Amino acid sequence: MPQTEITPHIEALIFSSVQSITVQEIILALNAVFNKEHTETQIFDALDELKSKYASDGFAMALVNVNSGYQFLTKPAYHETVNQLQLHRSKKKLSQAAMETLAIIAYRQPITKLEIEQIRGVNSDYSVQRLLEKELISIEGKAETPGRPILYTTSSLFMDYFGLNNLNQLPQLKDIAREENAVGEIAE
Repeated sequence: MPQTEITPHIEALIFSSVQSITVQEIILALNAVFNKEHTETQIFDALDELKSKYASDGFAMALVNVNSGYQFLTKPAYHETVNQLQLHRSKKKLSQAAMETLAIIAYRQPITKLEIEQIRGVNSDYSVQRLLEKELISIEGKAETPGRPILYTTSSLFMDYFGLNNLNQLPQLKDIAREENAVGEIAE
C-alpha cells in the first residue's frame, strides 16, 4: 500500500484517540483494517509526513510525541486562547487537595493511601477517589505489608495531561523548593 494511502488513516487514529497512541497500536489498527502487515518504518514515515504538514502556520495544532505515543496538541501560540476556555470549565479543575495528593503520588509512587495521609496530615479519601475517577492515577496492586493496602501510581492519562514522556521529566523537588518554605534559621 502506498504511503499516501495510510497517512490519512494514521491521522484519523491520532485525531480520534483521547490519549496518545503508540506506533504498535497504529500498526494493529491498520493491519486489522487492511488485512496486511505494516512496518514501523512505514508508520514513522507517515508520522514524519504528518509532523511536516502540521508544522506550517496554517494549523493551530502540532503532532507531538508524548508518553511513548503520538497526540495532536495545540501549538504554544494558542495556549492563552485555550487557557481561557479551560478557566470557564473550572468544574473539571483539580482542587488544591487533589493537586497535593497527585503530587505526592507522582513523586512517591507506588504509595498507599495511609502514606499519602501521613504526608498530607489529613484524610485523603475524597482526593484519591476523584483522581481515580479522572483516571489520573491507577491502582498498581497491593502492598506486601499487613492488611495488604492498595498501591497507587500515576496513569498514562497523567503523563498525557502534563505532557510528559516519563517520570524523569517531573521537576526536581530542589528546583521548586523556595527559601521562604524553610523552617528555622539558616546556618552560615
